[in-house]
Amino acid sequence: MTRTFLGIPATAPAGVGHLRGEESFPVAARRALGDAQLRRNLGHATTTIRAKSAGVIAEVPDWQALRAAGSAIKTDVLARLPELLEQLEARVTAAGGVVHWAADANEANAIVVDLVRATGSDRVIKVKSMVTQEIGLNEALEAAGIAPVETDLAELIVQLGEDRPSHILVPAIHRNRAEIREIFLRAMPGVDPGLTDEPVVLAAAARRFLRQTFLSTSVAVSGANFAVAQTGTLAVVESEGNGRMCLTLPQTLITVMGVEKVVPTWRDLEVFLQLLPRASTGERMNPYTSMWTGVTPGDGPQAFHLVLLDNGRSAVLADEVGRQALHCIRCSACLNVCPVYERTGGHAYGSVYPGPIGAVLSPQLTGVADNASLPYASSLCGACYDACPVKINIPELLVHLRDQVPHPRGESAAMAAAAYAMDHPALYAAAQRAARLSRLTGRRGRGLPPPLSGWTASRDLPEAPAETFRQWWAKR
Repeated sequence: MTRTFLGIPATAPAGVGHLRGEESFPVAARRALGDAQLRRNLGHATTTIRAKSAGVIAEVPDWQALRAAGSAIKTDVLARLPELLEQLEARVTAAGGVVHWAADANEANAIVVDLVRATGSDRVIKVKSMVTQEIGLNEALEAAGIAPVETDLAELIVQLGEDRPSHILVPAIHRNRAEIREIFLRAMPGVDPGLTDEPVVLAAAARRFLRQTFLSTSVAVSGANFAVAQTGTLAVVESEGNGRMCLTLPQTLITVMGVEKVVPTWRDLEVFLQLLPRASTGERMNPYTSMWTGVTPGDGPQAFHLVLLDNGRSAVLADEVGRQALHCIRCSACLNVCPVYERTGGHAYGSVYPGPIGAVLSPQLTGVADNASLPYASSLCGACYDACPVKINIPELLVHLRDQVPHPRGESAAMAAAAYAMDHPALYAAAQRAARLSRLTGRRGRGLPPPLSGWTASRDLPEAPAETFRQWWAKR
C-alpha cells in the first residue's frame, strides 16, 4: 500500500528542502536590487536568451497550435493522473526497474539514501536534479556520509560556491566568469593554480574534474523531464553531455521524478520535444536527448530505481484553478521575460523555483501562508503567459493565490469598506467627489500621510479627473 493518495491535499513538509525562504520576497528583493553586478549579469543573460528564443520560435509556423497541444496534453494528464502513474509503474517494473512512491521530501530522501547505502558507494553523480534540490537530497546524502557531485556545469558552480540556484535553466546566471574562476580556484580539487577566467579554460577545468568523477562513481541520481506511461520510458534533455554520462556509465541509476512529469504516449512526447528547446535555450532541438526503459543486460546501469514524488503536488492538483501550475515543463521562458525577475534574480524568491512560475508553484506546494509574499512578486503584466509554451495563465494564478493569502486586519477592513461603498450608489458617488481632494496631496500624491504614504513611496497616485463618469454622463 502506498501512502500517496493523489487529490488529497498534503503540502510539502517544513524544515526540509528548498521551497521556503528565510525572509519575505520584498525584503530579499530590496537587497538584490542594491547589487549592481547582479543586475548587469541578469540583464545581459535574459536579454540574450529572449532574443535567441524569439528567433527560433518565429521559424515555426504552427507554434500557437503546438502550445495549444501541449496545454491540452497536460490537462488530460492531470485529469487521469492516477491511471497514468499506475501504467508507468507497471511498464517500468516489467522492464526490470523498481518503482518507489514517496509522499513527501522526507520519504524520498530516505528511499534514495537507503538505495545508495545498499550499493556500498560513498559518492553519487547527479544530473537534471531540480526536484532533488526541492527536497534537499544533497543535504540528506551528506548527512549520511555520501558525497553528491553535480555534473551540470552551472549546478557544479553553484555547489562548489556553496550557493543556491538563481534560474531554472541557468542556475549560475548570477555569476560572471571572474567569480567562477575564484570559485574553481578555491573549491575544485586538482585545479591549475594558473587558471584564467577565459570561458574555454574554465570549461576545460570542469571537464577534467568531471571526467575523472564519471569514471570512478558507480551510482547516479537523475531527475526526469518526461516519463512515457505507454512504455515506461524516462527522458532527460540537456546540452552538455553530462547527462548521457550519468545515465550510461554507473551500475546503479536512481531517478527522482515529480508525479506530474508523466505523459501518456510517445506521440505526446513529440509535442514537448518541439516546445521545450525553443522556449528554453532558443535551440531547434536538444543537443542531448537521452531515453531509457528499465534495465538492458550488459548495456548501461544494471539496476534502475524510479522514485515518484508527491511533496505537495496533490495539494496543487486539488485546486481546480491552481492545478495548471503542474503543466510546467521547467523551460524558464517566464523568467526570461519577467521584469521583476530580471531585476531581483532567483534568490529573492527563497525557493528552488524562482520567477513567475515559482511565484505560483511554491506557495501551492508549501501552503500559501508559508510563501505569502510570492503571489505579489509580479506586476501582472502578462508577459509570462504569452511566453509559456504550455499556456499556463500565470497572471490568473497570481490573482487566485492573492485571494488566499492571509491579509492584515487593516487591509481587510479597507477592502470591506470599499466593497460596502461600491454596493451603495449614493455613498459611492460621495466617495468619487471626495477623491478629487487628492489634488491637495501634491504631485504624484507624495503628500499623503502614513500609512497611505506607503503606497506612494513606490507608486504614483493617479490624478483624479476633473469630472466623474457619472457627471459626464449626466450632461448627455
